[in-house]
Amino acid sequence: MGNVTKQDPLIVFSPSGKRGRFPAGTPVLTAARKLGVDLDSVCGGRGICSRCQITPSYGSFPKYQIDSSEDSLSEWNAIEERYDRIRGLKAGRRLGCQSQILGDIIVDVPPESQVHKQVVRKSADTRSVTMDPSTKLYYVEVQKPDMHKPEGDFERLKKSLHDQWNINNVEIGIKELRNLQMVLRKKDFGVTLAIWRDHRGGPSRITRVWPGFNEDPIFGLAIDLGSTTIAVHLCDLRDGMVLDSAGIMNPQIRFGEDLMSRVSYAMMNPGGDKEQTDVVREGLNTVFEDITTNNEVALESILDVVIVCNPVMHHLLLGIDPVELGQAPFALAVSSSLSITASDLKLNSLEDSTPVYLFPCVAGHVGADAAGVILSEEPQKSDDKVLIVDVGTNAEIIFGDKSRVLACSSPTGPAFEGAQISSGQRASPGSIERVEIDPETKTPRFKVIGSDLWSDEEGFDEVILKTGVNGICGSGIIEAIAEMRIAGIIDQSGLIGSSENLATGRIVADGRTYSYILYHHKEPETLPIMVTQNDVRAIQLAKSALYAGAKLLMDKFGSTTVDRIVLAGAFGSHISTKHAMVLGMIPDCNLNNVSSSGNAAGTGARIGLCNLEARKEIEKTVFQIEKIETAVEPKFQHHFVNANALPHAEDAFPELNKVVNLPKINHLAGSSKRRKRRQRQR
Repeated sequence: MGNVTKQDPLIVFSPSGKRGRFPAGTPVLTAARKLGVDLDSVCGGRGICSRCQITPSYGSFPKYQIDSSEDSLSEWNAIEERYDRIRGLKAGRRLGCQSQILGDIIVDVPPESQVHKQVVRKSADTRSVTMDPSTKLYYVEVQKPDMHKPEGDFERLKKSLHDQWNINNVEIGIKELRNLQMVLRKKDFGVTLAIWRDHRGGPSRITRVWPGFNEDPIFGLAIDLGSTTIAVHLCDLRDGMVLDSAGIMNPQIRFGEDLMSRVSYAMMNPGGDKEQTDVVREGLNTVFEDITTNNEVALESILDVVIVCNPVMHHLLLGIDPVELGQAPFALAVSSSLSITASDLKLNSLEDSTPVYLFPCVAGHVGADAAGVILSEEPQKSDDKVLIVDVGTNAEIIFGDKSRVLACSSPTGPAFEGAQISSGQRASPGSIERVEIDPETKTPRFKVIGSDLWSDEEGFDEVILKTGVNGICGSGIIEAIAEMRIAGIIDQSGLIGSSENLATGRIVADGRTYSYILYHHKEPETLPIMVTQNDVRAIQLAKSALYAGAKLLMDKFGSTTVDRIVLAGAFGSHISTKHAMVLGMIPDCNLNNVSSSGNAAGTGARIGLCNLEARKEIEKTVFQIEKIETAVEPKFQHHFVNANALPHAEDAFPELNKVVNLPKINHLAGSSKRRKRRQRQR
């Protein structure tokens, strides 16, 4: 990158987390290319294609020690102004090829500007659900007006509902009321109503009115609003079938990859909470429009929405400042469920009267997403001791059986998602997702997203011509490091051995440590995809937080063993259970009893969308869960330190040892012997 100094501006790209210093005046697109950031461009930086759109973030970002302002980038130039005038740029967007770095800055690369579009891993699982949605359709024939009986149209409509359907205590929104007279008269006073029922016994509400008999399908949205990914499932409210699943990266990532960074941003930047609220609502509106357009579903046919999310996402979505969640006692503004409307959340792509149900939160750091997992997996009904781990940037951990259930949250950070990893990236075509390493030769083979072939199989190079091998995602980095441990490339402490000690050219010196090369690009100027010592440390920190949280719940329960483990979440569904245990992400357990449940939080949301009684059940269940706050538990730090070892410094793993033979090696001792030998030779 030339003669770069510490005085040169620092640029940080989200969601990748890649960063570097560049001389003032360097175009953002140039910096992105040199750092290997996934920023599209097909016009060679001439400002014609507009594919390199970026969103700069201004304010104070303590995590990166950055204070940025609009002066951190060059002013708009004539090319940007012309493009905006003719084709339009979204508010806050710039063209990466035209904006030059003048000061420290954080830049977000939106999904549409990425070459390798993210693969949504939070797919919906097949699940049998008893269909009884909160919103149903009713056809009624309303008595025509009579000047001798001065009743309004709405009053006669309510009477017809009582007589024909035994439905009472009904309200109507102002928009539907304004259209009621016109709609009634279109089909001789026969109308179809969409009526939302309150599971708590409150008034029902008319949310749509159609002339005549309407037998068109009706739909609902089940949403898992995660800190990293927003996953949306489009469901048919007649049979509960999932028509499609879609998602985007949570655009709040540019304010911080982890939840506490976003809370800090809100605390240190006046209006920072509102900024985050606005962008996540905009993101939801975008994915709603995309999923309905792709499936030729009219937005007005969306009649119900259910959302699960962690507490910080919950508050920011509602427009509540999350500052109290950043400090003890981690008080929620509201923990019970909420039944509101799309207009309350400014979800402008939906009809204003569309009902929106938010699951209850379990505690200040255990959110509505954990409630969704509990509804889906039902640990409170389990005969055996089950550990459920919803793996993500902020892990939700649940442990117990039908006698009692405990829950906590553990700050694992974004490393499991591929962030903060040297060659890491989100799950997208061309990302390494599976890894095997020969213990004898130390030679790797791998699979990438978009190909069913292993890298050493015939035809692999042809299959990946379009995508290439462009990085490593979360499941890939887990398998890579676990395989390195099995092959003896790293020891129990996580230290990568030297090329001299391991007798392989795959190990290269990297400063004072070593890195392991997974893949050499054919272009010699392109850096290889490697696992560095810092990558190993990042995964160790993340997995230690996960294990410590699980161990803390086991302590509180009074158990030293786990009968069954369920890995949930987008990431949990795609990792190898064996490799997860090799790293010590989860406690020792018979591997036959370790399973993946898919997006359990999203499944819980879908159950709540399709079944009214399920909402009553989860509201009752969450208040019976025992909440453990890891931030104030003294033993959490003890467990965290011991969990840094691979798989663990103290805990035995007899079940794992039945299937994997982990070498007992110490690379640090080998390094000391080599140093002494060199000193004697001098």
